[in-house]
Amino acid sequence: MDTLQTTITNYLRLLNETDADRRATLAEAVWADDGRWIDPPFEAEGPAAIADTIGGVQAQFPGHTFRQASGVDTHHDLFRFAWELVAPDGSVAIAGIDVGQVADDGRLSRITGFLGDLPALAA
Repeated sequence: MDTLQTTITNYLRLLNETDADRRATLAEAVWADDGRWIDPPFEAEGPAAIADTIGGVQAQFPGHTFRQASGVDTHHDLFRFAWELVAPDGSVAIAGIDVGQVADDGRLSRITGFLGDLPALAA
């Protein structure tokens, strides 16, 4: 679990890294070569594409930072945790959960993100 938490901490560092070169280096360390990151507005495969996509997210939300908002829940090689995207004024702009899978080498092989609260149960 400590290793997974370190990987998630580094993933969040990656999401918050604004320097493109450092972001690319972090992406190589955090993501498996065939890693896949899927969120409702985008999909990226491989560390380079993921690093570029993060740059695009940062351009949409200048000055915002990601932070972990829950502990990590695991079973088998899967995990999930809550996160928040925090505006410069400290307000939460977006919140969600990531569900992920870890590769044999401990890097991320897949993360699928979900934004906002779960939908209400239809009556």
